[in-house]
Amino acid sequence: MFVYILFSDKSLRYYVGQTADIEKRLKKHNQGNVQSTKLGIPWKLVLKIEAANRSEALILEKKVKKRGAKRYIDNQFGV
Repeated sequence: MFVYILFSDKSLRYYVGQTADIEKRLKKHNQGNVQSTKLGIPWKLVLKIEAANRSEALILEKKVKKRGAKRYIDNQFGV
């Protein structure tokens, strides 16, 4: 399982999610198959974090969303 962060240059937004197959999920986002990301197409993957299982992925996803994707990235990489 992975937690992933996407960014849209079009909408200047980040999107955080979790999945077992990042490539397949990113394709769905960019085809407009995800309601919450339709307006930001195209999305690009900016960070993926591997989790041991779905439970850990959900916990990490919640943590990233609570902190905010940009702030989480900045804190992780000292930007």
